[in-house]
Amino acid sequence: MSEPKEIVVGVGAGASAVPGKELATEDMVLNIGPQHPSTHGVLRLRLALDGERIATAEPIIGYMHRGAEKLFEVRDYRQIIVLANRHDWLSAFANELGVVIAVERMLGMEVPVRAVWARTLLAELNRVLNHLMFLGSYPLELGAITPVFYAFRERETIQAVMEEISGGRMHYMFNRVGGLKEDLPLGWLERTGRAVADVRRRLPDIENLIMGNEIFLARTTGVGVLDRETILQYGVSGPIARASGVDLDLRRDEPYLAYGELPVKVVTRSAGDCHARFEVLHDQLKVSLDLADACLERLRQLPPGPINQRLPKILKAPEGHTYAWTESPLGLNGYYLVSRGEKTPWRLKLRSASFNNVQVLREMLPGNLLADMVAILGSMFFVVGDIDK
Repeated sequence: MSEPKEIVVGVGAGASAVPGKELATEDMVLNIGPQHPSTHGVLRLRLALDGERIATAEPIIGYMHRGAEKLFEVRDYRQIIVLANRHDWLSAFANELGVVIAVERMLGMEVPVRAVWARTLLAELNRVLNHLMFLGSYPLELGAITPVFYAFRERETIQAVMEEISGGRMHYMFNRVGGLKEDLPLGWLERTGRAVADVRRRLPDIENLIMGNEIFLARTTGVGVLDRETILQYGVSGPIARASGVDLDLRRDEPYLAYGELPVKVVTRSAGDCHARFEVLHDQLKVSLDLADACLERLRQLPPGPINQRLPKILKAPEGHTYAWTESPLGLNGYYLVSRGEKTPWRLKLRSASFNNVQVLREMLPGNLLADMVAILGSMFFVVGDIDK
């Protein structure tokens, strides 16, 4: 039997520095949360600390679980759009889109050209809104309060045109099976073009505050490195994966909507740290503004025509199954739809990006200082409703 370690307790400065004595230490278990840090949602982290360094990390989820997938089974294909756009409350249009694309595939339905281009435009505007939220809130989590005001100014500029066309600020409910709810308002394309131009022109205000800031660089450079192999094992996607060199974007690699006709630039970095993830998000915002301009130009050229398909009073999908996936702002969203020929889905399984992006924290956090935990957590760009569904 080995001799027990002698515990030396000292009082006062330097009192514990007794030569030849070894201090016995014990890991501390620390619960971060459950809490509600604004945009992200209610998350709990169970950390084991060795001094100030994280030994193990366990993300604990489920505090916001609303059973959306089960609720889909008792609602028809029109009603499930209401639920589907809420799990990631920063990407409502993208959430609706995956559902209607899956149903349209089951029906073998062709969507009018104007609806395809309008959907692509609105999906990119929604991506801009999502990225602006994280570009403003991430520096706020590190102690920089000013950038969030600039980010929200730009968000309000885009929100104004999104609210005008849909009537909603967060949950747009503008997608329909077969197209969109209604046609674009008169003059809306011009107003949207001005909004996109204004946001692009004022982006340097945010860049100048953050990108060269030495405190921001010190808190994010080389911190929370996520390697490519871990990304592939955990199924991490979106800007987080591309910041570690994973060159994958469904808009380019498996085009849907009108992306096959657009020059989609995929932004990547190789460092895989917090700063690289922030840079990818920032550069991706510029790409989305460019894509929005291209969609606006095409919509101006299209002749007048229908924006949706006429549907029967009771919409039933034929028996079978299909899988649709989209490049949502936070990563890959998958929709596995199983139908038994009824007006409600027998099963609609959501594969949301945030779930994988948060589960990888158990690999990322160990070995890092507790002081860097918030910087790493914030750089994973997740929404907890997207995890819990």
